Amino acid sequence: MSENERIQLNVRVTKEISEKLDEIVDYYQENMKFGRVYKGDVLTDIIEKSYEIMNKQKKMNKRF
Repeated sequence: MSENERIQLNVRVTKEISEKLDEIVDYYQENMKFGRVYKGDVLTDIIEKSYEIMNKQKKMNKRF
């Protein structure tokens, strides 16, 4: 799938999680030099960073 192709994920989260996501989006908006920040962009960033950390941990575990 090319980088421009997108799929829509429909998920249910608690109100508390939704509020936390809103707070994170606000934080990104205040601290990024870009234009408007969207929830999808924030979730993408969080998932990509988590994926990188996961792969680093997997590599470290294979060494031991």
